[in-house]
Amino acid sequence: MEHPENSAEYAGLQVNSGVQQPSIINPYLKRNRFKRREMTAAEMVEGIVKGDVTVLSQAVTLVESVNPDHQEKAQEVINKCLPYSGNSVRIGISGVPGAGKSTSIDAFGMHVLKEKGGKLAVLAIDPSSERSKGSILGDKTRMEKLSVHPDSFIRPSPTAGSLGGVARKTRETIILCEAAGFDKIFVETVGVGQSETACHSMVDFFLLIQLAGTGDELQGIKRGIMEICDGIVINKCDGENVDKCQMAATNFRNALHFFPMPESGWLPKVLCYSGFYELGIKEIWDMIYQYVDFVKANGYFDYRRSEQAKYWMYESINEHLRMSFYNNPVIQQQLQEAERIVLAGQKTSFTAAQDLLDRYFDSLKQHL
Repeated sequence: MEHPENSAEYAGLQVNSGVQQPSIINPYLKRNRFKRREMTAAEMVEGIVKGDVTVLSQAVTLVESVNPDHQEKAQEVINKCLPYSGNSVRIGISGVPGAGKSTSIDAFGMHVLKEKGGKLAVLAIDPSSERSKGSILGDKTRMEKLSVHPDSFIRPSPTAGSLGGVARKTRETIILCEAAGFDKIFVETVGVGQSETACHSMVDFFLLIQLAGTGDELQGIKRGIMEICDGIVINKCDGENVDKCQMAATNFRNALHFFPMPESGWLPKVLCYSGFYELGIKEIWDMIYQYVDFVKANGYFDYRRSEQAKYWMYESINEHLRMSFYNNPVIQQQLQEAERIVLAGQKTSFTAAQDLLDRYFDSLKQHL
């Protein structure tokens, strides 16, 4: 296209057409040049046992994959890593959104690495959007010091709409991290719903982070999460908030006396701290190690881990049955028709579900 500035009426002006821009694609680039060689299960296990964080990350990605081939390889890696696992303290951390879980983990982790040494892994479960199905996976941004520490490993995982599945995969990730030499493992929950129970079933110590001034003293005696925690800590105990935190701690201590004594024989302690100003962190770690020594002495530590292994065996059975049901060709053909019948009001939801189950079991009998 000719530039209008070059016409006779614009005397003294001239616009050159310029240099033709080259293609943004390098013609000499070989497409297969950067293809990474896929590691075998044995090579992965060797890298994990040596403490290679890159190989560990690849193995965790494999575990989280829904590809059947990836799952088969992941199970092989996990089984080979089992003899090297079990030598860590697993700590679950929960609390309402905004309680300061990620900031606290940063402070807790830096303190224990400085005082006790060793290696720390943080497995953060990040909620996925129900609409876009995506996750931010941004917990590392709140763990500024820990994310750059050479002896730490932070791995956020999306819930992907399936709490139980991710929780099971988080448990499998714990095994891989232990095989890689991580002797302290944090499992951070999304802080809402059923995830606390799933987290409690894979950790040795369950820490509940609370805030002062978020409710009356009746909140402390509500059942559920208060019954499964091994320790309660009240964050943001600094400045003018100290008195409120101390009052909240007293209310929680009083509330704990309404509950029956836990199986472990340990009455949960209530402490105050400030994650931002790193105040009271040592006392929390003293409580955790005191609990671990206590339950190891009375045998509850090994009992709890064996009960957790049994629990996840049944959870795995439930998940495999569910996947088998929905991947069954007969069910896939009949599912939409069953939905249409239910929506039309021709059958109840329960009758339609029973019919689908009957067809599923009949299809299994035919293959026997």
